[in-house]
Amino acid sequence: MSKQIHVAVGVIQDHHKRTLLAKRPQHLHQGGKWEFPGGKVEKQETTSEALIRELKEEVNLDVISTEPMMEIHHDYGDKQVFLDIHWVTNFSGEAKGLEGQQVCWVEKDQLSQYEFPEANKAILDRILG
Repeated sequence: MSKQIHVAVGVIQDHHKRTLLAKRPQHLHQGGKWEFPGGKVEKQETTSEALIRELKEEVNLDVISTEPMMEIHHDYGDKQVFLDIHWVTNFSGEAKGLEGQQVCWVEKDQLSQYEFPEANKAILDRILG
């Protein structure tokens, strides 16, 4: 039984309603696919605190606050993830991949052209709603 990983996920939208995507490095689980930035929630951290920390470390954004959007439990077989997804619209800074990853702002009607990990499909459905 693999343990579940609690991941804070940010659906980051700018004032043009574009969404920030990051490409997973090839060597990682689900590598080469696009995802919504975020990272593991550490003990004693709230999802919002984890997102604020991770988004600064990963994509250079200073997040002021986040708002819960949805939760997803997904079993990849070798790994179980609990995705705690928040909207992020209140931030400053310019997005860039601080860990060498590609990042891009994507128009809503272009999102379906990107390849995402399976667990992210429901997030896309919610955004495109």
